[in-house]
Parts: sequence; structure tokens; C-alpha cells
Amino acid sequence: MINFFKRSAHEFHIPVMGTGFTIGSPFDVARYGISSVVSLVDDVLIEQMRRYYTAKYGKPYEAIGGTEHDARARRICAYLNLMNTVVGEQSASLRASPFEPGSEITRYYELLPAGELKSQYQKMLVATDAVERLRLQADLREQAVPGGIDVNIMTKLDRLPLENGTPMAAEFSDGLSALRGYATSDVSSGIVFSAGLNASLYSSLSDYPDFRPDASGRSKKTVILKVSDYRSALIQGRFLAKRGIWVSEFRIESGLNCGGHAFATQGFLMGPILEEFKNNREELCQRLHEDYNKGLVSRGLAPMAAPRDMLVTVQGGIGTHAEHRALLQYYKMDGTGWATPFLLVPEATSVDDEHLTRLLAATEADVKLGLSSPMGIPFWTLQTAASEEQRRKHIADGNPGSDCPKGYLELNTEFEGTPLCIASHDYQRQKLAQIDASDLPPATKARVMADVLAKSCICHDLGAGATLKAGIVKTAYTSICPSLTIVHFKALASLEEMVGHIYGRISLMKDSDRPHMFIRELSLYVDHLRNELARIADGVYERKLSYYAEFKQNLMEGISYYQDRFMDFVSEHQDRFCADLSRIKSQIEQIQVDSCT
Repeated sequence: MINFFKRSAHEFHIPVMGTGFTIGSPFDVARYGISSVVSLVDDVLIEQMRRYYTAKYGKPYEAIGGTEHDARARRICAYLNLMNTVVGEQSASLRASPFEPGSEITRYYELLPAGELKSQYQKMLVATDAVERLRLQADLREQAVPGGIDVNIMTKLDRLPLENGTPMAAEFSDGLSALRGYATSDVSSGIVFSAGLNASLYSSLSDYPDFRPDASGRSKKTVILKVSDYRSALIQGRFLAKRGIWVSEFRIESGLNCGGHAFATQGFLMGPILEEFKNNREELCQRLHEDYNKGLVSRGLAPMAAPRDMLVTVQGGIGTHAEHRALLQYYKMDGTGWATPFLLVPEATSVDDEHLTRLLAATEADVKLGLSSPMGIPFWTLQTAASEEQRRKHIADGNPGSDCPKGYLELNTEFEGTPLCIASHDYQRQKLAQIDASDLPPATKARVMADVLAKSCICHDLGAGATLKAGIVKTAYTSICPSLTIVHFKALASLEEMVGHIYGRISLMKDSDRPHMFIRELSLYVDHLRNELARIADGVYERKLSYYAEFKQNLMEGISYYQDRFMDFVSEHQDRFCADLSRIKSQIEQIQVDSCT
């Protein structure tokens, strides 16, 4: 039997949210054993936050200018080193604090879920012998370890910057520079790769000693892959293993029922995907172990007798304790990811006050999955956010698009000259003129123009909430990318309250009509299928209808799975779950794939 380890004191982690919402979360939650993820997209924002936090914690600050050699990597490295130092000091102070009401170490243990460590704490509380009590307290102090300072690189964001109009050397691409900044930092944590396989990025991991196993079979830095299905996990995991890199965790994310970018599957639903991981997990670990040993040997390293530790976690649309427990107990997940609800926890994430108010007022009509991302991937957006208001104002003023202040998505080479971001003024002006001069049918022309105008400046505006909250700027246009889960939480929460909600100690859910996470995802896939077919009918897409016929079939097979197994993982409102399945099944049956043209 393979031993799958736990890497956190908690059963959940806080995934990356945009570029700014979790940019400082480790400062706030790591000392309590909670892992969170920092985005490495925006080194300008990272440098701004480093200056802010050095002042806040009384640390020296020496600016790293954007034009300095290897500035992006150095900025990232410096920020992570600062974070590692501060979290280390916070943890030491926490472990030294007294076991009394209101102390830091008491907060650490009160936040924990039921389990062995919590039981040890409770045993200490009732111990009457003074010597025994002190011994138990000493053991608890040693076990009060901080959560991970994990980082994220979105593999598709790998622009090669220009220097004096000439592309820089490949090693200075945004992705490789971010990796270099993390790999050379002091932190011992995991790097989360999302958005698919990037061969150059993955291949360079073996260049850094921190990713190699030590004598005990552990690595200072580990690799975490965000995946949408088992096949993706196997392909990416084997690619890395053959290069001597072990994947310590696979984070399964719903294709559509998540915040931020949504990577839709071909109608494969979360329940069947989790079932496949559950049934094939040990086989996956063994196959990767074989490839990993070959990769180690090819690099002159000793093979390992047994597979290294490997976690499988899940995130995307989780909203209740019952769902959390089912994922851990029935699907045997090692943990869950909770993102959107933590937007309403001011002590854990960075959202400015104005947008906290807008989040609390959000309805389902205000949270849309659309085409606002310049990456061309469906993206969840709060329509009432200042960034969206500004986008609409630019259109009304006859000057659509953004100034593109940072350029991380300047990837489009459709027009002559330097690459452009498709959310920029320059691109949209040229593209709209091109579409207007085309011979497309009027309806198609209007639809394509609307797609162009939908693009927002997310690489800058997703960090605006952090700079506003920290007082770094007075004016900024915040973009927020929550999932639909946000509409069911109607109040701000403390860290204790949100953690208590996850573990079932209290409930922060204000909407008894919220559908089960699997039903929500299924409904989103039906909407997605309809929208895709409508775009084909309008002449916007030319995808083969056989793809959507299989898509529809996969949805129907997913419904059959849920109908057969729902009692294993649905502990509340089972009648409603069944009724929702029947209703959605009827909707899918009515979709005619072959008549959309």
C-alpha cells in the first residue's frame, strides 16, 4: 500500500485567485497551518507589495527596477524570501506564546479540524498533572508548523519580452523568469502549474537542485499540477517524471464550476473524474514511479525504492461542509481548495472595501462566465466590478480597449509591428476595422465584434484590489473573478468563521436553494454546450459537430453515474438532487446537435 501523506495541518488550502487577491495571504494565514497560493504573473505588483510589506514588518527594502538585469526573477525571489522570513518569525512567535485564551498558539489549535492533532490539544486542555501538561504543550509547540507558501505559474502566460524592440533570450521569458525567481528563493513549498503542459518550462525544472530529492527522498520544492481529468494528470505527470521531477500533488479543478479561467472538458463531469482518480490512484503513482526512476538515473541520481508521497486534492465550486466531507471520505481526496468564499474574509485575502460591498450584493446575473480574458479562455467576471464599468465606458466613448499598462498578454501577432494584447486599444481599433470591412453576414459580424469588445485588462486590474487595500494607489479599476458560489454567502466572515464553515462547526450559507456542487457544474456544462452550438449556428465557430455529439453523450453518461451513485456522496437534500438530475437530463435530451447549422 502506498503511503499518501498530508502536507498541511488543515484539510483545505486557499488556491490562487487572480494576481492580487492572495498576493499577501501567507502573511495572514500561513502561521496558522493554512496553505495558500501566490500568483507569480505580475512582478510589478509583487515589487509594490514587497515595498509595502517591508515597511509593515520593519524590514530593509532595496528597490529592483524593472529595467535592471533579470529584474522579474529577482523581484519574485526577493518577495518570497521576505515572506519566508516573516512567516518564520510569526511561527516562532506563535510557538512561544502561552496556551491561554486569545493567544496565537491557542488560535492555531482551535482552528484545526477534528483529528489526531486536535485530540492531542484537547488532551492537554484537560490534563491536571502540571508536568504532564507541560510535556504535552511542548509536543504541541513542535507540531505547530506553518502552512505552505505555494506559488502559481499559469503555463500559457510565457511571453518573451522585448528589449529595444528585440526579443530577449529565451531564458528571460515570463514563465522561465518566474520559475527562476521561485527556484532560487529560500521557501520550501510547492509550485502550482496550471493551464496545461509547457514543455520548455517543465524541462527546465531539473536544472534547479531544490526540486531534486535529498537523502531522505524529500525535495525542498515540490511540483503541484492543476488538472481537469485523469488523462491530463497521467500525460503531464509522466512528462515530468521522465525528466527526474516528481509531482507531489494533483489538484483536480472543475472544468467550469470555478472562479477565474475555466477550462471546459468535453462534457466530462467532476463526479466521474474523481471516481477515476479514486480507482486508479495507486496505479498512477506506480507508473510515475517507474518513469521517475528512469529520469533520476538518466541524470546521474540514485533511483528510489518506493514511490514518493503523492496527494490528490480537488477544488471548484465547493460550498458546504457536507460537500467537503464527501470529497474526503467517499472520493478519498487528501484535501479541498476553497477560493471564492475567502474573498469575503478580509483578514485572509486582498479585496478593497468598495468591492467587498459589491461582492455581497452580487446576484447570479452579476457573475458571468464570458470572453473577457485576453487569453481566449472562458473567464468568470463580476459584472459590477469597476474594471467592467471602465471597459463599458471606453466602448461608449468610442475608444474601446485598455491602455495595456503591463503587457503580460502582449501575445497576438496578427497585425504588423510588435505583439499586442487583444484587450488593448491598439488591437481592438485595428481588429474592429478589419471585421467591419469584411463580408461576414451582419449577424456574424455583430457577434464577432462583441467578442472583441468583451476583452478586459485582467493582468493589471486583477491586482487593483490589493493596491487599493494596501493604500499603494488611490484610484484603480478592480476586476474580480469569483465563481457563482459567491452569491450564496451574504456577509463578511472572520478566519474562524470561514474555517468553522468548512469544518461544519457553523454555517455561513444564507441560501437554502443553492444547488449541489455537482448539479451546478452540470447546469454550467449544459449552458456551455448551448452557447457553443449557437456560435456555430451564427457562423462564429467551425468546429465539427461530432465533437458536440460526443460532448452531449458524455453529459448523459455523467448523469447516469450520478443517478447510480448519488447516495454515496450526497448526504443532504437527496430528493432535490434526483429531481435536478431528471430536469437537466430532459434539457440535454432536447438539444439537437445536428440542427445547429
